[in-house]
Amino acid sequence: MAVPKKKTSKSKRDKRKATWKRKAALQAQRALSLGKSVLTGRSNSFYYPTDEDEEDDEE
Repeated sequence: MAVPKKKTSKSKRDKRKATWKRKAALQAQRALSLGKSVLTGRSNSFYYPTDEDEEDDEE
């Protein structure tokens, strides 16, 4: 079975974990921002069907 030759230092481990958490926090912030802009109706980059579009399709 393969075994690592040297132990990874705590600083390398912590740095990797911090990077992973920072990426997750950034994605969560972007998702929240997009959700807020959709709710306020000011979103320019996100397309979704509105109630008016659904009523037009039914006729």
